[in-house]
Amino acid sequence: MIQRILVQILLAPFSLLYGIGISLRNTFYSKGLLKGVEFNVPVISVGNLSVGGAGKTPHIEYLIRLLKDYIEVATLSRGYRRKSKGFLEVHSRMNAEQVGDEPLQFKRKFPDILVTVSESRTFAIPKIMGDHPGTQAILLDDAFQHRSVRPGLNILLTEYSRPFTRDYLLPAGRLREWRSAYERADIIIVSKCPADLSREQQDAMAQEIRPLPHQKIYFSYYEYGKPYYIFDPRYTLDLHPEMDLLLISAIANTDYLVDYLDRRAGSVRILEYEDHHYFTKYDVGQLKARFEQMDSGHKAIITTEKDAMRLELHRQFLVSDRIPVFAIPVEVRFHFGEGPQFDQDIRDFLLNFKA
Repeated sequence: MIQRILVQILLAPFSLLYGIGISLRNTFYSKGLLKGVEFNVPVISVGNLSVGGAGKTPHIEYLIRLLKDYIEVATLSRGYRRKSKGFLEVHSRMNAEQVGDEPLQFKRKFPDILVTVSESRTFAIPKIMGDHPGTQAILLDDAFQHRSVRPGLNILLTEYSRPFTRDYLLPAGRLREWRSAYERADIIIVSKCPADLSREQQDAMAQEIRPLPHQKIYFSYYEYGKPYYIFDPRYTLDLHPEMDLLLISAIANTDYLVDYLDRRAGSVRILEYEDHHYFTKYDVGQLKARFEQMDSGHKAIITTEKDAMRLELHRQFLVSDRIPVFAIPVEVRFHFGEGPQFDQDIRDFLLNFKA
């Protein structure tokens, strides 16, 4: 704790300089010197103030499930850490190096929707509408800070265990903007809440965030499904207290998942890497060695669906060496029966949208 505080103090001057730059940019937008582009198609942005870990991907998947049977919906991501450039439509046969892990995950899970990647949102949205004029809504992934586009609906996520109200600007903390930037949001979702969140805990967090009169606040949590073999989802895994698990993960925060696995397995060992890390041959070799060292008759390797997109690049090795990697699916749920109200907020936005 003391060491962390000392590091924050040492990094504070750099955070201040970073904050000055962010403030100038936001002032230019607020004064009209820079203008965000609005489009004649409903655009819903899902983002956060912090660097990773708030659960944008599962929440976008929630929106896809909500909308896909009724309207033509598309997703637009930058394709973080992909090795390609420019605008691309994502196809299921592509790999994570070509389009990024999250867009590939969207396409694999929802093959009938349009999934795209581009560094420039202002270029990509007209491109989507030109190539697919029937598109009726676009979901922007991780675009809260990208003010060159003005979304019709701005959804801001913040983790229950690490809300933006207790964080600091980069590099001393994890915030990409000053805390006051939350005022741009239309909907605030406190994500990764405990499954047994109480009304008292909800009220305390709402008082801490202090949503503005125009903002609605919701509280969500994850519901994990049965892990499935990453190369053939027909084969699933039943978790039980006698099982020993090896978790390989390269996401921003594994605490929520580890807590879930800890309560359902005998032991959980972790191979953890930085967010969006591309696993190397050495990494998968280490995975094999660690797994073989586990002295257990009931053992398995668990990963996230996002990590599975990158592990797939080593398919030949994993299959030939019979390394059983299972991905654990996750879906978003809302506390206190407020899911239908959130759904209605989304529908109302779309129904009331005027080009």
